[in-house]
Amino acid sequence: MKLKTIVLATTALAMVSGAAVAEDMTIVSWGGAYSASQNNAYHKPYMEKSGINIINDESSAEAVAKLRAMNEAGNITWDLVDVVASDAIRLCDEGLALEIDHDKVLAAAPDGTHASEDFGDLIVSGCFIPQIVYSTTFGYRTDVEEWGGKSPDDICDVFDLETFPGKRSLEKRPINNMEWALLCDGVAKADVYDVLETEEGQAKAFAKLDTIKDNVVWWSAGAETPQLLADKEVVIGSTYNGRLFALIEEQKQPVAMLWDAQVFDLDGWIVPAGLSEERQKRVMDYLHFATDTQRLADQAKYISYGPARKSSAPLVGKHDSLGIDMAPHMPTDPNNAKNTFLYNYEWWADYRDDLDAKFQAWLAQ
Repeated sequence: MKLKTIVLATTALAMVSGAAVAEDMTIVSWGGAYSASQNNAYHKPYMEKSGINIINDESSAEAVAKLRAMNEAGNITWDLVDVVASDAIRLCDEGLALEIDHDKVLAAAPDGTHASEDFGDLIVSGCFIPQIVYSTTFGYRTDVEEWGGKSPDDICDVFDLETFPGKRSLEKRPINNMEWALLCDGVAKADVYDVLETEEGQAKAFAKLDTIKDNVVWWSAGAETPQLLADKEVVIGSTYNGRLFALIEEQKQPVAMLWDAQVFDLDGWIVPAGLSEERQKRVMDYLHFATDTQRLADQAKYISYGPARKSSAPLVGKHDSLGIDMAPHMPTDPNNAKNTFLYNYEWWADYRDDLDAKFQAWLAQ
């Protein structure tokens, strides 16, 4: 190792007195355009500042199962994990994630506002450190001849194979799919989770999904739907709004957004339980840097997700390379948020394991 790197690493880790610390830190996220935005906004600057090498792992979709297995084996190989809010609640409840003193670990806003107030209600668990507000929504190709010039503008167009024929892509999990199915089977938005809590409601959702099941390509990683749309393997598909932004604005594909009934959700960090004191301190140093007001605003230069800090929102400007204003591409923009569906992460934290098993059994039928 070069002397300069040693000095930088030592400076950044001065809080770890006299302890030998590994030079790599494994950070787990979702891959694709999202991991690229994190890399540009705070991984690279942190590596330059500290001399620590960040290893990117793209296993967030399997985070709960893998952390359970690591805990069982007594070998935690991940240092920091990016998860959705409902998974953070589950991991915290199971003792697999550390509880965080947000005001002690995280930077205050530039005006001195404590981090807990700056993030506000988005801190949905004592273990959760919010990063972004995003949505799961649909993209569709704009050049489908069989549609006769029509374009989908309603979530239930996804289930309309007669007007909008062609393959769809849906995520290979019950979340969002079950809610959309009930909405398009006539269940009022306010009643969706009450209905979904019942055996009859679950059967209703599966029956609605049965109507398009033979025309669905199932995805597990957020980058899959953009690729499927680009390759004309599907004509409409769900994924995260930031992935679709990259496909439409950066790659200039003939694809448009269907914002109707987009599902708002939160994404953020958890620190795995079971790290050594030295690894914990290093992770906390990284979190203090990566979640400050400027860094979260910087992420919006690369992807159309809203920063979780109130103080970051006014700093959101133009895309780093395209030069376009990013605010109109955020899921929270008034023109995009006319008919949103609010994802109930606490409900899913309670019912996820049961419905996951039922959903996989339904897929296998």
